[in-house]
Amino acid sequence: MENAHAVCDGGDLDCGSGLLLIIKKSMDPLLNGQILEVRSRERSVAEDLPAWCRMVDHEFLGSEPGDNTIRYFIRKGSTQAELENDLQAAKGYEWSVRARGDKDLTAKIYSRNHTFIAGQPADFSPKVNAPSAIDYLLASLAACLTVGYKAQASRKNIEIDHVELILKGGLENVLFHMELDEEGSPKMNRISGTFYVSSPEAEDLLEELWCNTVARSPIYQTLHQLITIDIKHSIVF
Repeated sequence: MENAHAVCDGGDLDCGSGLLLIIKKSMDPLLNGQILEVRSRERSVAEDLPAWCRMVDHEFLGSEPGDNTIRYFIRKGSTQAELENDLQAAKGYEWSVRARGDKDLTAKIYSRNHTFIAGQPADFSPKVNAPSAIDYLLASLAACLTVGYKAQASRKNIEIDHVELILKGGLENVLFHMELDEEGSPKMNRISGTFYVSSPEAEDLLEELWCNTVARSPIYQTLHQLITIDIKHSIVF
């Protein structure tokens, strides 16, 4: 392949989850006819990236194996979709879910092409017919941090062997929610846990990755304004 004028690394992102914005931002400073090298570990990019290039009048030059990645080469075309418009559209995007009452004390949740069931908020049984809203709240935070950590690691070529996050949370007064008490608040008052990571990388690099993940987590940054969150970052070998 011809020598690239710029390089961007999309890690494990696919074209529908932010890779195209990374490509567009890297492509914007290039002159027409110059070449961008895109590095990716996501298999679907091999099919989706050439199709996107045809849509926006860039020339897809091909690909070749790289160091734990596939290297894709794109020649910038004469007509490029405006980066600023795409960035503003991303900033203004709104997620949407729909909840519909289902059998017994459950709700059916519709989220894009997925459907799932949620049970009653306060249920102390170890086995339930459906996760509660509180389970989903904790799961949302856990997923945001775990996947965010992995995504940042992949974009920075930081090798991660395994990650696992265990969270616990309680309510200030669950009896108020259940109408068994007239005082207090049903709000969640604290979330605590431990984020375990196994990696051959240096500890200070992993700590920096964790701090950046927390700083850029939409769910963490929303919740920690309201309640105390104490999550320990633990490196295991």
